[in-house]
Amino acid sequence: MEIAARSGLTEATVSRIVKQLVQSGIVIETGRGSSTGGKRPTLLELNRTARFAVGILLSDRRTTYVLTDLSGAVVASDEAAGTAHIRRGDVAATAPGVIDSLLEQAKAPREALLGIGVAIPGREEYGESGPRPDPEWRPEWDWAAVEQDLAKATGRPISVENDSTCAAIGEFWTTQGSAAADFAVVNLASGIGFGLVTAGDVYRGATSNVGELGHVILDVNGPECTCGSRGCLEMLAASKAIVRSALGDRAFAHDLALSGAPEDAPDDYDRIARASADGDGRATALIVDAARLLGKALVSVTNVLDLERIVLTGPALDHVGSEVARVVGEELSDHAYVRRIHPTHVQLSRNGRLASSIGAASLAIHEQLGGFHRTAAPQESADHEQSIRQRSTKE
Repeated sequence: MEIAARSGLTEATVSRIVKQLVQSGIVIETGRGSSTGGKRPTLLELNRTARFAVGILLSDRRTTYVLTDLSGAVVASDEAAGTAHIRRGDVAATAPGVIDSLLEQAKAPREALLGIGVAIPGREEYGESGPRPDPEWRPEWDWAAVEQDLAKATGRPISVENDSTCAAIGEFWTTQGSAAADFAVVNLASGIGFGLVTAGDVYRGATSNVGELGHVILDVNGPECTCGSRGCLEMLAASKAIVRSALGDRAFAHDLALSGAPEDAPDDYDRIARASADGDGRATALIVDAARLLGKALVSVTNVLDLERIVLTGPALDHVGSEVARVVGEELSDHAYVRRIHPTHVQLSRNGRLASSIGAASLAIHEQLGGFHRTAAPQESADHEQSIRQRSTKE
């Protein structure tokens, strides 16, 4: 059997798994293939609409909900206020109604909902007593608390993960990439995150905090970062840094009607990106300078990981994705250590600003169907470990 040959599993094991998937309606038989001398093989196809999953991205500016089918295609979506304006209890109170609405829009039965994935920017910290929130992230958005509240409110399995890791999971799932393919995803939002897929799984590190590309130091004498270091990529090239540079040119800031208020930074950046797309040279220069710094950081990462493919995604690429990809590609072509051995391909994700929410839904699919499983850190509390064991038992 072709599946057995590719997966390394025995034919008996593959037959048993396929039989279960067919019985559940997740996989359907579509006919018979050509014989190569023996029994004609059975052709199988994923029944995309047999199950669905919800992905939720909790960001400062907005809460994004998507409902996807098994292929990761978005069949319904919605938005609500972001975490800068609501509390965890508000999400738990409104999420069931939003999810019901998404299912109604897609005409999907409630029993077909596999689970709910949640993408959260920032990091999860572990101490002697278990997970604790990032100092930059208000305590009510602690991962374990979000998981517990949403599970109680919805009665569904909840999977919580870093937004950049979710973007990587979603890219792997929606592009139906080979399990043997290694690639990285760079998520450009208010910060700069990094996800790595290797051998068909996402790499999380010791405590699910892998991928803080924004805190790679490019200038030891640079501006102080919120992480405590100086000259981090995020302080030099993230969307807020681009806005700060634009505000330094009073005439330019006036022409674009930039607010300059911290809470308006996303809108200010959007004006700059739109101006660049419309041909404003001043705006494009800012975008290109930031992209070159991103490219330099990725040269270092590529030199360590020998990357062959990097996918760029996230809302900061709206309007300027092609230009950013071009500049980053140039940096890698000119400076990556392996440039004479193989190219490092840079491409834009088709998932765009929905990458993390689609990835969160993909995370739920994977965890419920036996794919990616978040590994508990050694320091996690007994209660958290028990929760994971209970979830695994149900699966």
